[in-house]
Amino acid sequence: MGRLQHSPVEYYYYPILATIGVPVNLLAIVVLSRGKCGFSKCITRYLVAMATADLTVIVCEVILNRIAVLYWRNTILYYTPVCRCILFLSAVAVDCSVWFTVAFTFDRFVAISKENLRSRYCTDRTATVVMVTLCTFFCLQNVPWPFAYNSFYRQNGLLLGCRIGSDFYFLPAWVAFSWMEPLLTPVISFCLILFFNAHTARRILMANLVRRRLRDLSRGDPETESRKRSIILLFAISSSFILLWVTTISHFVYYRCFVGIWGRGLTNPYAKFENIGVLLQLLNTCTNTLIYTVTQGKFRAQLLHALQWPVALTGKFVRHIKSILK
Repeated sequence: MGRLQHSPVEYYYYPILATIGVPVNLLAIVVLSRGKCGFSKCITRYLVAMATADLTVIVCEVILNRIAVLYWRNTILYYTPVCRCILFLSAVAVDCSVWFTVAFTFDRFVAISKENLRSRYCTDRTATVVMVTLCTFFCLQNVPWPFAYNSFYRQNGLLLGCRIGSDFYFLPAWVAFSWMEPLLTPVISFCLILFFNAHTARRILMANLVRRRLRDLSRGDPETESRKRSIILLFAISSSFILLWVTTISHFVYYRCFVGIWGRGLTNPYAKFENIGVLLQLLNTCTNTLIYTVTQGKFRAQLLHALQWPVALTGKFVRHIKSILK
């Protein structure tokens, strides 16, 4: 909430993103939670967690942070204690969204490449433990963020706005945190997704038996069909994540490694490039539902059923009213 200049694109992009992101993630949560999309309980747990994290990013980062800065400056959201809380929740939500994708990728890596661990690790209980552990870790890891922000100014005794304090760029502890936080999310997570997907793809290509099973669907083996769906889903979600986060990764690597530390954070000659990366990474919160719809036939059927349900319910209500009036 500390930026003073905004691109004209942001005034339209963020409201559109929120308008699309909230309902599609809610639909994904509802449809997946029913457990009728042909996924195992373990995969369903990860997908629901990812959709919930994406929804939280839309609410905290897009609506309460970025749209609030653009349109709601004179509301309670602009009070310094409130916007500090929002920025903390936004950071946690983004971290969880990214690392839930890593956790799902690792789960599929174990399922395909580590047969001796598959039965013990790829379970609903393990997925729940992983999600809770990640949430707890990132809540603790992002605790310093509210203390990094100062207010813009004081008005009628109230502190308004949030901006990064100058100590953030010079004190050793803050400098270390400013390196650790983006290295963890998204640089390390990005590399892990690439690593796990590369080994999963290598395993699939080398295992002739698995390849034959994936191609031979005429036998109607439910386990084989389920594995094929999960692999398609894995690579689709991972590819989307990689494409939409690569700009942010590139900016971080170049800016931190090749631009002198003396200029870091105070002036950014690559601000437009950074903003493009932010726009793309936030778009990632809306793509998973589209991926499910395109690649998963059972999800499409359940989604269509969910969309038809309000219409059917309205029809029943109208018929009931007509029968009463008669």
